[in-house]
Amino acid sequence: MKYRIAILSAVISTQIVLTSAMAQTKVAIGYSGISADQLVIWVARDAGIFAKNNLDAQAVYFTGGTTSVTAMIAGDTPLIQASGPGIVSAGLAGAEPVYVVGGITTLDYWLMSQPEIKTPEQLKGGTVAVARFGGAADFVARFALPRLGLTPGKDVTIVQTGSTPERLAALEARRVSASTLVPPAMFVAQKRGFHLLADVAALGLAYQHQGGVTTKKFLREHPAVVRNFVKSYIEAVHRLKTDRALGLKIAAKYLRLEDKDLLQRTYESSIEEKKLPVKQYPSAEGIKTILDELSLKDPKTKNAKPADFIDARFVEEFDKSGYTDSLYGRKR
Repeated sequence: MKYRIAILSAVISTQIVLTSAMAQTKVAIGYSGISADQLVIWVARDAGIFAKNNLDAQAVYFTGGTTSVTAMIAGDTPLIQASGPGIVSAGLAGAEPVYVVGGITTLDYWLMSQPEIKTPEQLKGGTVAVARFGGAADFVARFALPRLGLTPGKDVTIVQTGSTPERLAALEARRVSASTLVPPAMFVAQKRGFHLLADVAALGLAYQHQGGVTTKKFLREHPAVVRNFVKSYIEAVHRLKTDRALGLKIAAKYLRLEDKDLLQRTYESSIEEKKLPVKQYPSAEGIKTILDELSLKDPKTKNAKPADFIDARFVEEFDKSGYTDSLYGRKR
């Protein structure tokens, strides 16, 4: 009898495991750029958080934000982590993307210049590297330069050179005079003698940067999948903020950082509340910043509102139910 019970128990356990595995939904999640901005996605995958929330998630790397947005609209990667300008531009073109979770809601960028360029005046006549025109790095350059007394296109030339590692390489090869950089590349550049010309994060700019996005169509058709994605994202933010050992390990793995000082600076920068808030609401004020910038050249922004690009129903659900606070041991 004991033998039969043991066999029956094993069969039931196997069935439970198989049922759990079958319940997982396969979904491709896109991200672009190898930088600390992607840590939440990497933590959610490597720590098993997506799997815990019934998502068999494949993280797909794109070399540019435009390609990830195109893949989302086509349905190839229905969920992506992306920055505001590309998402807002796609929305203005009729694609109906929405931020379902906020991610990073300010810009943690430095404008780094060649060692001999220590003042804005010395940058005149030079070139500034960005990833692509219309992207976050481009926005940062066009936001920061006038505040340094420089006019883009007149005093300096903005050039497209690609991803963060490619921009750092262009700086090191002296193909450009300056570049906008994010962690850890900006810390690497500083260690190698390049000059910090402007700290954009210190300006306190509200900006919807790398957050979780899908289309209104996918949200209508697969609300449970999006809900599980948002839950995973909120849990991954918590894990990144509270599990230092894991955060450092994943940052070192994906960013290939062996320098302990660079690794620690990158990690600490990534978990700051002003950058990556506990309450993961998309930033309406941050999207307004982007709309205001785009309005200078796109008349379609006239009738657009930040709310057109946000659907925070699941973030609100987890917040109001007390679930988000419970992760941090708080009482509502």
